[in-house]
This record gives sequence, structure tokens and C-alpha cells, in this order.
Amino acid sequence: MKDLGFRRAAPALAVFVAVRLLGLTVLAVWGAVAGSSAHTLLSARWDSLWYARIAAEGYGYQVALPNGDVHSNLAFFPLLPWLERLVSAVTGLGYGSAGLVVSALAGLAAAWGIFAVADRVHGRRAGVFAVGVWAALPVGIVQSMAYSESLFTALAAWSLYGLLRGHWLTAGLLAAGAGLTRPVGAAVVAAVWVAAALALRGGERSWRPVAGALLAPLGAAGYVLWVGARTGGLTGYLEVQGGWGNGFDGGWAFARFIGDRLASAAFAAGIGLIAGVALVLWLYALCVRRRQPPPLLVYAGIVVALALCASGYFGSKPRLLLPAFPLVFPPAVALARWRTGRAAAVLGAVAVASAAYGAFWLNGSGPP
Repeated sequence: MKDLGFRRAAPALAVFVAVRLLGLTVLAVWGAVAGSSAHTLLSARWDSLWYARIAAEGYGYQVALPNGDVHSNLAFFPLLPWLERLVSAVTGLGYGSAGLVVSALAGLAAAWGIFAVADRVHGRRAGVFAVGVWAALPVGIVQSMAYSESLFTALAAWSLYGLLRGHWLTAGLLAAGAGLTRPVGAAVVAAVWVAAALALRGGERSWRPVAGALLAPLGAAGYVLWVGARTGGLTGYLEVQGGWGNGFDGGWAFARFIGDRLASAAFAAGIGLIAGVALVLWLYALCVRRRQPPPLLVYAGIVVALALCASGYFGSKPRLLLPAFPLVFPPAVALARWRTGRAAAVLGAVAVASAAYGAFWLNGSGPP
């Protein structure tokens, strides 16, 4: 049980808090200069407004666009707004501010879970750097927003940790929670199923892997079926997502988007997108080559596939990749091999760049 100990995880949590505080400080200073409100940017724009409305009024709100598309709040999974409502009831905070509280606590839980997984696979030092790299990702500021990424990553990380420890019921329940948080909860479900299948194939005779596998899809399946019943058809959730322009086309729309950049004055942006995709695929290839446990590979592979191969708002793809935390393990292992001072300097420089980019991003186009 050493991986769960707070004292063992404390350095990783301290690094996470330091990086996030740096990002928030830079955002506040940037906002003071630009005349924007950091609190508004984090809690009352884009998807955070949809979550807060669900917390306040429930489901049923939608917006009809001039082009005929319909944006329904049924596209948003319910666990975050449920927690926002709970925190608001306890603290008296508005729903957006309650969302920031949820994200702050979930971010710590996610950092701890990432450390626990990396510690078990690569050792404590690599675990600390894995948390630092994850916190300092270019879109790491999303971890501090009233969005569902931190909550989902926390549930996913601890579910995967449960699989690595053979805690099947815990892993299944957390996977069900992840399925109530984001559509990509399917990646956690798949990881549980693969781990259970491998355990049974390897001679596991307990009923627990089967129970965990049965529990895992209940959250996502329950919500999708509820949306289907509410909309009058089993494909109701897919139709809701279609109204937002979301779907899965194998990456064709994204490829055309990049092609359009390459054929226009935004050529450099197209090259940057290609480089970013290549980096993600290279990191995943390193995860495979270094033989990460199968549940991690399945989980990260599906998160990457859903992010890159979905048709939708292309500016959100970096944010959609944020939960794919096993991808940061290869650079974390490399940093762990360096001297502490050198590794800390590199991570610190990356964190400063991430903080500046996050402030620029949120004061510009930003999410969704």
C-alpha cells in the first residue's frame, strides 16, 4: 500500500500545486494588464457555463443556431454538475465557483493518481516528474477551470491504479464514475475489460474481475440510455452530439482542416499541427516500446484515437488529449535520470512557458 501514502506522494503534489499556482498567478497578472477577469475566464465561459446551467436548472436547455444546428446540454455528462450543485449547497458559492472548487480538489486527486500509477510502473522519482510534466502541459490551465478534465483524469488514474493492484471492484466503480463524466470514459471501460480478460486468461479464479468488468460501463451506459429515453430513440445521444458537429470519422475532417491550413496563409499553423500529432503518436509508440502495462496502453490509445479522429471543434483537441497521462511517462522517466537541478530547471522553464501560453490562450480564443 506504499503507493497510496500521502508522505510518499507529497513531493509530487507539491510540484503540482506549484505549477498550477504559477499558472494562476500569470493569468491574474495578464488579466490585470488586459482588463480581463481570471475568475470569469476560469469559471464562466465556454463549457463551464453549460455545466453551471445544468447544475442550476437540470437538463433540457438548448440553443438553435442560424445554420440549423441545435446545441443541447444533453451533450454534457452529469457528474461535474452534480458535484457543483453539492458544493454550492454546502458552501453557498455560485455554481461556477463551485466548479472551480471541484476542479481544484479533482486536480489534486488526479495528480496523486498519476503519481501512484507512475510510481508503480517506473518508480517514485519518475512519478514526481510525471505529475510535473502533466501539470505543465501547454493547456494545463484547463486543470484549473470549471471543466471536467481534472475530474475525469482523477477517476481514470485511480481506476487504472486499481487495475494494476488487482482491486477489481474499486477499478470498476471508478470507471463507472469516469463514464458519468465524459464520453471518453469508454477508454477506462475498455481498460478494465482488457485487464479482466487478461487476468481470467492467466488463471484468475476470483469473481472480482468479472464484477469489475460488469460495473465499469454502468455510468456511461446509464447516461446514454437515459438520453435515448428522453429523446425518443436509442441513438439519441449520438444525435445530440451530431447537433454540436461532433462525430467519429477516423480523422478525415481533422486531416482536411490541416490541409486547409497548409494551402493558406496559415501554413505555419498547419506544420505545427502535423508536428503536434507526430509528437503524440511518437510518445504513444514509446509507451508501447517500453511495455507499459496493457490497461495503460489501451486507455491512452483510445483517448488519443478519440481525440484525433473525431470531427468537431479542432481547437479543442489539445484539451481532449489532457487525460492521456500515460503519454507523459517517457519524458518523465528521461527527466528522472538527470541530476535533480538540471531536471528541475527544465521542468521549471516548461512550466513558465505553459503558464504564459495558458494566459494568452484564455485571453484569446481559448477553449472549448
